[in-house]
Amino acid sequence: MSDETRQYRKKARAEQEAKTRRRITESAVALHEKLGPGRTPMSAVAEHAGVRRSTLYRHFPDEAALFEACTSHWLADNPPPDLAAWAAIEDPDERLRTALEDLYAYYGRTERMTSNLYRDEDTNDNVRHHFSVFRGFLAAVRDILMQGRGLRGNAKRRTQATIGHSLDFLTWRSLVREQGLSDEEAVELACGLVSGAGRANGAQSSSAASDASTSSRSSSAA
Repeated sequence: MSDETRQYRKKARAEQEAKTRRRITESAVALHEKLGPGRTPMSAVAEHAGVRRSTLYRHFPDEAALFEACTSHWLADNPPPDLAAWAAIEDPDERLRTALEDLYAYYGRTERMTSNLYRDEDTNDNVRHHFSVFRGFLAAVRDILMQGRGLRGNAKRRTQATIGHSLDFLTWRSLVREQGLSDEEAVELACGLVSGAGRANGAQSSSAASDASTSSRSSSAA
C-alpha cells in the first residue's frame, strides 16, 4: 500500500470518526432539550445516534465528557447576550432596559433547554457544575446593572436584590408564561420594580419628614 493510499484512508477514517462524534453530540443535545439531562441515560443517546454503546463510550468515556461536549455545542448555537454591549451603555436605566430586553428574548429562544436545566440542577452533578457558569453570568450582569446608580445602604441592597430577581429565568417564565405578559410588559414591570426599590428610602424619609413637620406645627399651635 502506497503512502498516499494510507494517508487517504487515515483522513477518511478521521472524518468518519468526527461525523460520528458530532452525531452523538447532537443526539445528546436533542434529548437534553426534549427530556432533560437528568432523564437522558447514555443508552438513550446511543440509540438516538444510531451507534453501539461501545462506540459511544469510545468517544465519550462517561456522562461528564458527553455533557461537556453537549454544552459546548449548544452554547455555540445559542450564545448568551454580550455583557460588554450592556456595560457600554452609560445611563443605568437604559442599560437595565436593554439588558432585560435582550435577556428575556434569549430566554424565549432557549426556554425548553433552560427549563430542563433549572429542573435538573439540584439532582444532576453535571448540570450543577456547568450551570454554575450561567449563575456567574447573571451575577456579573447584576453588578453591571448596578453601576452608576449612586445608591447606598438599604436602597442599594433592595435594588441589587430586585435586579437579581428580574434577571432570573424563573421570573421571566412566571411573568410571561404563567401570568400572560408579553416580553415588553415584563420588561416594563421589572424596570418599574427596580426604580421603586431605589426610591423607597427617599419616599419613606420624605413621608417621615412630612409627618414630623405636621406634628411640629400642631405642637406649636397648641
